[in-house]
Amino acid sequence: MADKNGLSASLEDYLEAIYQVIQEKHSARAKDVADRLAVAAPSVTNALHALKERDLVNHAPYDLITLTTEGNRIAKQVVHRHEVLKTFFTHVLSVEDGIAEDCACKMEHVVPDIVLERFVEYIRFEERCQMGGTTWVDGEGFVCHMCSDDGGQLCAACTKVGYCMARRRGKEKSHA
Repeated sequence: MADKNGLSASLEDYLEAIYQVIQEKHSARAKDVADRLAVAAPSVTNALHALKERDLVNHAPYDLITLTTEGNRIAKQVVHRHEVLKTFFTHVLSVEDGIAEDCACKMEHVVPDIVLERFVEYIRFEERCQMGGTTWVDGEGFVCHMCSDDGGQLCAACTKVGYCMARRRGKEKSHA
């Protein structure tokens, strides 16, 4: 993402933090951003200068921070990327919330759009699956709910895929 808008991961993090503070408090000050990112005030000041030079924020010393139209657009994109990744990690991969948050924060800057779109499509597939999608089973990996239970018919979404993870691993259970 950084190469698309010319921003470093750090500046994207600042835009994301400003956006989130504004969503929560309806206004943002440099101290709020520093607290949210756990950084020193001079770091926020430097980032605000860089963002202001790129016409992404409006800010004067000791004043409120606002996002420009373009700053808001980019911030929303970063937030969306973060939310998709975190949702994928927690709901699909069953990763603990804190680890998912950390990974999403790091990956949101580098995941190509096509990969993010596939994450979204997979999450949607999991939500559409009438059997509830897949489950992570320690020592087994992913199994569809049909394979983790006592068999039966595949739902329409799973049938479209044509096989489940348990069948790929050569399990004996049958869906017919």
